[in-house]
Amino acid sequence: MWLDILIVLIKALFFVTCVLTLTSLLTWMERKQSAVMQDRLGANRAPILGIRAFGLPHILADALKMFFKEDYVPPGGDRLLHTAAPIVALFFALMSFAAIPFGNSVQIAGRTVELQILPLNVGLLFVFAMMSMGIYGTFLAGFSSDNKFAFLGGLRASSQMISYEITMGATLVGLLMIFGTLDLAELNRAQGELLWGWIPRWGIFLQPLGFLLFLVAGFAETKRVPFDLPEGESEIIGYFLEYSSMKFGAFFMTDFVETILIAALLATLFFGGWQVPYLQPDGFHFPWGSVWSLSALAVTLLQIASFALKVVFFCWFLLLIRWTLPRFRYDQLMHLGWKILLPLSILNIFVTGLILVFL
Repeated sequence: MWLDILIVLIKALFFVTCVLTLTSLLTWMERKQSAVMQDRLGANRAPILGIRAFGLPHILADALKMFFKEDYVPPGGDRLLHTAAPIVALFFALMSFAAIPFGNSVQIAGRTVELQILPLNVGLLFVFAMMSMGIYGTFLAGFSSDNKFAFLGGLRASSQMISYEITMGATLVGLLMIFGTLDLAELNRAQGELLWGWIPRWGIFLQPLGFLLFLVAGFAETKRVPFDLPEGESEIIGYFLEYSSMKFGAFFMTDFVETILIAALLATLFFGGWQVPYLQPDGFHFPWGSVWSLSALAVTLLQIASFALKVVFFCWFLLLIRWTLPRFRYDQLMHLGWKILLPLSILNIFVTGLILVFL
């Protein structure tokens, strides 16, 4: 029992450390990527001992600034809810990672250990439940601030979540019809098979429309440009309008944690997760008959590295979209969600069902 608890704690510590480290790097990556796209140098004015290191010390400078700023609560606000809101938002964003596998199972001390913090046969439902709960932190932030503009930002966030989470769920029904499981680990293993003997059986090849719909709906869930209506900084509307210090920092982190979460889900559901094409438990088995044997440790490290690279790639891609497209108007946001994405996701379910019946 104690060994099981220790293994779970180690997996949780490893995954959370990786997520928070990547979150910190994304704050730098966003600035540098936007600078490259706009032909600027980007962040480079916070050196350590005279070393600028491509602007990486800005991560530390941001943290110090957040810690030492005044923690302000509006006089008419609810101090308890005002303090709890960013904690709720960040907590549920991090909890969503518990059911996402970052590798295949390994043998430790004579027992099989899943490289997944919380192995669940309904892991996908758990992830969606945690994502849905996170909106409470956003709404409470606007409600507790005693500011009509912050309250409007919270209302926008709630309506946006309702509009796009329906589409997110509907886009995955086709994938679930094909693989027949809600267990993300089993879904990853099923994607290790081959189509016609040479194409990986990844979700992107089986559900291309579902991937595009999930990408758009997932981006809307991060509440970032072009779906940043709940924040709307240029409109002086935002659920964190009355936040400062580390409370604001928690919301700032949550945005990037949710970006990593969507990247991890895209990798897990549509790109095989930790799967590497043609990699089996004993090494590579290529379609033309060649075999490249590898040790169990090498296979496990390759699988973890594959998952990490896919997540980093999608983080880069989501940042690329964030700095390319302008913000939607609110009526455009609702029109896209209810009149385009939702009907297409339902159509995708019917087409998938017809294909499964007649093939």
